Amino acid sequence: MPVVTFLSDYGVADDFVGVCHGVVLGICPHARIVDITHGIARHDVRAGALTLRRSLPYMPAGVHLAVVDPEVGAQRRAVALRTADEDRLLVGPDNGLLSLAAARFGGAVEAVDIGRSQHRLEPVSATFHGRDLFAPVAAHLSAGAPLAEAGAPLDPDQLVRLEHDLMTVHVLGTDRFGNVTLDAEHEELTAAGLRLGTRVAVEVRGRTLEATYAGTFADVDEDGLVLYEDTYRTLSLAVNRGSAAAALAVGLDAELLIRPLT
Repeated sequence: MPVVTFLSDYGVADDFVGVCHGVVLGICPHARIVDITHGIARHDVRAGALTLRRSLPYMPAGVHLAVVDPEVGAQRRAVALRTADEDRLLVGPDNGLLSLAAARFGGAVEAVDIGRSQHRLEPVSATFHGRDLFAPVAAHLSAGAPLAEAGAPLDPDQLVRLEHDLMTVHVLGTDRFGNVTLDAEHEELTAAGLRLGTRVAVEVRGRTLEATYAGTFADVDEDGLVLYEDTYRTLSLAVNRGSAAAALAVGLDAELLIRPLT
């Protein structure tokens, strides 16, 4: 049974997600659709890219549809690509949304511009490419259509890559324990020179707090702030026996700067 995963900023209050499901199933009735999330903050390409990157390793290889598209109807390309590892196919706007997930699976080795794909629905709405372009292309690929026939050939090196400042992070959410999930991963901070056990400064809204980059809560004293890799391999902040959300006084999308203490 072919798998199509679906991530977007559509939310669930409207019919957008359901209509896209219908398009996919109308073309590939045997597809199994896995909704990763439709709760990405509207137009937040960065959060969508990071969520896609961290979630796809837990999804079966297949076609991965992602739509966070603030420039829908403008000059941005619409693309489908194949990754080097696990032969995964990603479909979505070429605005950086697919770039981190593609890199996680060895990078893109084949890509096509699907803006004028033979698989698109006609007429194509200027504002709902999820329905008229991305969903039908994903469905046809899931049904076995060759990637090369889905659009015009595109050099993978021309795909837009997300610019990611390794030391500036944003709050993706908090849990009931007050742990704060960030839009960064362990590999990104180690690439920036941080190592486990390093003392770091966390700057937020003009305040600076000290934390330890460690493996778990117990690696710091009670009430100590710890920067750690959570169960989704995403960096988070926690206070041992306390609440990082309260200590930092941050909400969704708050920006923090993490730097080594000097």
